[in-house]
Amino acid sequence: MADAPQHHDVLIVGGGNAGTSLAARLLRDGAPDVAVVESRPVHRYRPLLSYVGGGEATMSSLSRPADSVVPDGGTTLRDEVVAVDPAAMSVETRSGRRFTCRTLVVCPGLDEDWDATPGLREAYDAGWAASTFDDDTAARVWPALRGLRSGRVVFTVPPEPAPCGATALKPLFMVCDHWRRAGVLDDVDVHLVLPGASPLGLDGPDARLEEALASYDVRVHREAAVSRLAGRSVTLATPTGEEVVEDVAFAHVVPHYRAPRWVADAGLAGEHPAGLVDVDPLTMRHRRFPDVWSLGDVADLRTRPSGGALRKQVAILAPNILAARLDRPLGHYDGYTVMPITTARHRLMLVEVDRDGRSQPTVPWPDLTRPRAVTWWVDRHVLPQVYWRRILRGRV
Repeated sequence: MADAPQHHDVLIVGGGNAGTSLAARLLRDGAPDVAVVESRPVHRYRPLLSYVGGGEATMSSLSRPADSVVPDGGTTLRDEVVAVDPAAMSVETRSGRRFTCRTLVVCPGLDEDWDATPGLREAYDAGWAASTFDDDTAARVWPALRGLRSGRVVFTVPPEPAPCGATALKPLFMVCDHWRRAGVLDDVDVHLVLPGASPLGLDGPDARLEEALASYDVRVHREAAVSRLAGRSVTLATPTGEEVVEDVAFAHVVPHYRAPRWVADAGLAGEHPAGLVDVDPLTMRHRRFPDVWSLGDVADLRTRPSGGALRKQVAILAPNILAARLDRPLGHYDGYTVMPITTARHRLMLVEVDRDGRSQPTVPWPDLTRPRAVTWWVDRHVLPQVYWRRILRGRV
């Protein structure tokens, strides 16, 4: 006879930034029983991965034991979700356990879709490709690039959805600045593959990014995507046909992403091609299952995922979960997101917009879309401490 399922008042699938900070906020707001299902034993502050790729951080500096970030009063279930039944409000894990709940929050993040780019996994394994978005290869990026004195290099910005996809520009700009200072930039043929016509699709910030790209003499492939990698060649699908970039010394190619397969299998996905959770983007409540909620990269919130977006989402979602139980009006999330992008080793621009692309600056002055050293310092040194000490404790 199978063991009886373990029940929790609130069950959160995913113990990254989204799940941990939401659990902490709910507990601080008086939720009596909050459990988080997460299989990974290490918790990482992922925004620092781009700095690992630029030689400005190490993997150890952004990693802590997952048990050390469990919010006070919360329960961590160290397991991996493999199936969800939203009608029965139950979750099954790889170890064969089953959990039930009154409220389910889905925020497992996104999975790499290796099949979308043939040859990418093999290029990673061969060592001539890697990405700061991939935990296993991020530490290879800087050693591979810093000593390069000539040759051809390819960088990509992933199509949405992606975990703060715009930050794929960070290692490009940091290493180009390094090459310029080393006096070898003219001998390096730098290519950038963009999914759109411009880096962000935002006029003001794009003008500054285009100026920076031109200053480093980067060849930009617009409205393009990597279709395959093989034999030190990167093939691009472009609006005018196929283009092959040959003799590549190194490729910083970010994988495509999609929701975990069990999201669609559970009937939680909508029409999004990446299988994102079908929620009301204003309230984060599932459109068909009123006791199911979602936030973060996996939720179809009609905005670009980012850590800064999560801070706003948690501040809306935690009260919404409690308000729904009392049949009170729900708060609305305006789609705020933030894109921190370095344009040199120690200069950074901060782009803050809502889901319609309208500027939503945290402070009215100065203009943070202008690259500054102080903004870089805050992004590199201050925000990680805020993350560990306040965000993961539900205090922001």
